[in-house]
This record gives sequence, C-alpha cells and structure tokens, in this order.
Amino acid sequence: MTEHSDGNQPAAGFKDALFVVGGTDQLQRVRERYQGELDEEQLRALDDDWTQELRRLQVRIGTLLKTDAVSFLFGAGVSKDCGGVLFGSVPKEIEDRLLDTGVQGVEPPQVDDWLLLFYRAVKEVSAGGASAPTDADAVAQRQANFNDAAPLQANYEGVVSQLYRWRSALGHPGSSALRVATDHVDFEATADDLQKAIRYATKTLADTVRLPVEGKERGLHAFRMFCRKVLTRPLNLRRACIFTLNYDTLLEQAADAEGVVLVDGFNGTLKRVFRPETYDQDLYFPAQTTEGRVHRYDRVLHLYKLHGSLTWSSEEPGLDNPYGVAAWPEPKSECPLIYPTPSKFGEVLGMPYAELFRRFAASVVRPQSTLFVIGYGFGDEHVNAIIRQALAVPSFTLVIVDPSPGSDFAIQLRELDDSRVGILSGMTLGTFAGFVRHALPDLREDEIQAKVHETWRALGAVSSTPKNEHEGDSDA
Repeated sequence: MTEHSDGNQPAAGFKDALFVVGGTDQLQRVRERYQGELDEEQLRALDDDWTQELRRLQVRIGTLLKTDAVSFLFGAGVSKDCGGVLFGSVPKEIEDRLLDTGVQGVEPPQVDDWLLLFYRAVKEVSAGGASAPTDADAVAQRQANFNDAAPLQANYEGVVSQLYRWRSALGHPGSSALRVATDHVDFEATADDLQKAIRYATKTLADTVRLPVEGKERGLHAFRMFCRKVLTRPLNLRRACIFTLNYDTLLEQAADAEGVVLVDGFNGTLKRVFRPETYDQDLYFPAQTTEGRVHRYDRVLHLYKLHGSLTWSSEEPGLDNPYGVAAWPEPKSECPLIYPTPSKFGEVLGMPYAELFRRFAASVVRPQSTLFVIGYGFGDEHVNAIIRQALAVPSFTLVIVDPSPGSDFAIQLRELDDSRVGILSGMTLGTFAGFVRHALPDLREDEIQAKVHETWRALGAVSSTPKNEHEGDSDA
C-alpha cells in the first residue's frame, strides 16, 4: 500500500496500525479485507474504511476521557520528536560528551579515573556484565571507533544510581578508598572520583534533556494539541492528571503557549517551593453577583514530575521551604534535582518523590479510573508495581501507546486477554504525535457534530410532514 489521499495518509497509516483490546486486534476485520496490491477503487474504499475505524477509535477513547479520574503517564518516548533520547541503553549523545570531558590528549590518551568509574558502573548494571571498557586502553579504543560502536546496553539511570550507591558506601568525602569486587568489576575508588563521576554524568544528562533541540521545535505542536484536546473534558469531572518520568520542560512550554495553568505542586512567584497541598486547590471564576454561581476555570491540568525536573534545585530545608526543593523558570545549577534511579525503592521514600508517587498510586486506584501510558517502556519496577496494583481494581482501564511494545511487562499485559487493557502500536497510532492526532478526540468537536446530526435529523422529520399531508389532500 502507498500513501493515498490527503495528509491523513490513510493507506500507509492503516498498514502498520494496531489497536489491541483484550488480546484481539480491533482492526483485523478491515485488515483482512484489504490485502495484496489494491487498485484505485479499493484504495478509495480503504480510505473510507480507515477513516471510519479512526472515528470508532476516537469514540472509544472519548468515552474513556469522560471517566471521572483520567491520568496520563509519560515516558521518554513522548519527547523523541523534540530531540529527546531514550535511557534504556547509554545514549551515545551522552557518552560522546563524557568521553570528550574525561579523555585528555592523544598520544597516549589519558583517561580520568572518574570516567573509568562510570564505565565500571555500566558493566555492573549491564545484564550479565555486558562488554564495557573498564581500563584506559579500552576506553581510548572505544573513543577512536566511537562512530561505529553500538550503544552500551545498560539503563543510563541505573548507571547513575549505581554510582550513588558506591558513593554512599564510602561515607564522607576524603574517606579511605572503597574496594569493589563483584562478578563483573573489581577496583578501588575514592569519594572524590565518585563525586566527579556523578557530577559529570548528571550534568551531561541535564544538558541532553534541554528540549526541544535546534531544528526540532515542531515537535512541540503535539504537546500543544494534547493540552487543547485533554481540556475538552467536561468541567464537572476531576482535573486530568499528567504524571511524567521525564526531566524536560516540553509540557510546561506547551502549556504556556496555550495559556494553560499547570498545578505542579509548587507555590510562589519569584521563587517557587514545593508545597504539595497546592494539588488540593482549584481555580474558579468569581460570580457576577454576591449570590451568583461561580464557574470553574477551564484551562487547568495537574502535572506530577515523578523523577524531578531540569528546573528543580535542592537547598537546605527551612520555614520558607519545608522540603528544601525549589523550582525556577530556567535551570539554576549544573546538577539539577533529578532522580536518575530505576531501582529506587529505598530512595523513593524521600520528599518530594514520596508525595508524588503517593498521589500517582491514589489517582489510578480510584473507581472508574483510566490511565494512558505513552512512550514508557515499563523499565521502572516501582512504577510497574503501581500499575499492577491498579489492575486489581475492577473498574480500572489501561491504554498503552507504544510503537513497538516489546517489554516483558507489556507482553504479560497483552497475554492477559483483559478487555480493560488496550494497546495502540505502530508508527501511526503508537507514537505520541500519532496518538494525539489520530486517536485522542476533541470532545467539543464531537459534541458539536452530534448536535448538528441531531438537528439534521429533526429537520428531515419536520420537512417530511407537510409533504405527506399535501399528498394526502391530493389523493382525497
């Protein structure tokens, strides 16, 4: 099949689109109808059928949007169109910067000890201790052949988490060297080297998530459209909640451009500090008279940055900042308060993360709750545990949006054959931009269309009455 018709690319879009509910592909009926080479008439028919299937999908998603508690969970995949990177392996963009910083000279190259520690953490985190350079010669050789080298198969956030664990084992800076001996690595490290490894790894991560990158600004359009469509939910329902594992500020930028108020757990004007009670507040228009009714402000979303943000910073807790967390319009330090640890069960108990995850868990276990998981590869066990908990609630619905859901967790969900679990995949429906464009409806447009159809039906009934009466008189 080839692209046909207008920008909706029905033929090409249909070819790779999958919508699985309870283990059954909802597009299979149409897929079986159009196989092999198609002539022009068949392509036109496919265009019509594909448009109808998208409409049915939007109706189903729209029904879920009208449930009382609607939440979205964003992973790194939603940021790809803006230049974001995935952290399931060590991003080569980050590794390249670390090599430039940690390798000095050419003949012979001098490799800093902190960079060796970084690669040893990579090896420790890799499944089965996958190959990673752990001595100076191997690091220099990897840099020399870097363009042809494959990404290191270790979760980047897990690598930084491993460095933190080693540092905590050392104790205070200046303490004696720590001896690390495992199945995969064997070395000594000082607190100073570990601190440098953490600082460079975190700073490089922060630089990488300053999005959108130059030339990728158009990726913000999907975020803006997402805000507009989600805000068409009826105002008598709970505010939609967006939980994100990302550190970037793409959603904040889109909300500013659309005039949307994001309730993000911070309060203040010049300096904003973390005060979770703000999530329990709401915004209303004042009544026109003292006895009149107030009206709920319609451009509000709740944002929960579960792993921190590029614009957060840490400071000493005090009376004016109880939890020691501040947010700024722009990053204030080289090492912002971000949370690069997928094995987080111990550290997740600290603020503000404890409060954010508590609210995530509370949101998805409410009666008639719907969770849309977009661009998340199910690599964080503490997040997966909350989703498993929610699946125990009979009225909970889960929709996964992923171009190629191949994680063990996603496969298990599909094999459940549970009608409460829907999976949108393929490049047309499984990407963030594709989901927002093709699957996420504008409920106000739907309402207008329904009223138009109702009006036309009514007009048809009215216009037919005089005609029938006239025909009856004529017969008489």
